[in-house]
Amino acid sequence: MKPSTGELRDMLTHMIRARHYSRRFFALQRQGRVGTNAPIDGQEAVVVGAVAALDPTLDWVVPQYREQVAFCRYGEEIIERQCLYLRGHPAGTQYSKGTRVLFQQISLAAQIPHAVGLAWAMQYQQEQGVVVCFFGDGASSEGDFYEAANFAGVLKAPVIFMLTNNHWAISTPNSRQTAATSFADKAAAFGIPGVRVDGNDVIAMWEVTTAARARALAGHGPTLIEAETYRMSHHTTADDPTRYRPQAELDEWAERDPITRFRGQLTAQGLWSDQDHALAETEAAAIFDRAFAAAEAAPLEPDELFDHVFAEPTPRLAKQRAAFRAGSNP
Repeated sequence: MKPSTGELRDMLTHMIRARHYSRRFFALQRQGRVGTNAPIDGQEAVVVGAVAALDPTLDWVVPQYREQVAFCRYGEEIIERQCLYLRGHPAGTQYSKGTRVLFQQISLAAQIPHAVGLAWAMQYQQEQGVVVCFFGDGASSEGDFYEAANFAGVLKAPVIFMLTNNHWAISTPNSRQTAATSFADKAAAFGIPGVRVDGNDVIAMWEVTTAARARALAGHGPTLIEAETYRMSHHTTADDPTRYRPQAELDEWAERDPITRFRGQLTAQGLWSDQDHALAETEAAAIFDRAFAAAEAAPLEPDELFDHVFAEPTPRLAKQRAAFRAGSNP
């Protein structure tokens, strides 16, 4: 099975949107209009290719903090939620029923056990669908990854571990964080398949995710996918990659830009044109403008930060709220 012409065009459209959103957020952060965020530039094929292989009505996505802008297939409300989140609005962290994408979080690898728990719950309740959990190479050095992956292997939980190997865990290169031949090799410890794929090839990402999803739905358990790509921008807007990353390395990977690559492939097949590309960029700008305008117009009560932490406020949370209202440091 291969993606249809419409699906191929949608994938490129979503990749273009993801980069546009990422760069707009970067510029807005520099203007002081949104908070710290993590650019996805160069890694669009990993997320778009994987998500294109999923069923948005059945499958769940658990992101780290870089992927939200590429979840276009799960609805435009994802970008609206991201705009609110980066504006510090509580609505940006509220789950909308029917949108099977959990919220981003910044604690390294902390989402991986949650993804396994979600997959186990689906398995226990005999629900169809899988969970795809995105995380970086740096997160694979955390204990949460090993514990969660081991548990998933034992349970044969329907989860796909999507390890994005962008070569840098902030400023730490791969050679300084693991002695393994590849990150995919770590799967052997959990008794599950480990697959390495070109993360700049959106079709390869679609194919490997499709196979892992079929395996999980058949009851055979998890797959660890190592998607090799490159982070072409900053780790976050609080980072300065020029202090540690060789320019020659960036230049080399820029020649493998996944959007340029896929655009060339579709153009050669007569499936994409310069007009299509210009339209996709125009539409991306329009979608972002609508979402950000709505986020800026949304009334913000800073006190609401404390409303969605626990089902029942704890004494410590109540103390923090009172201190916040009084203008002191809680």
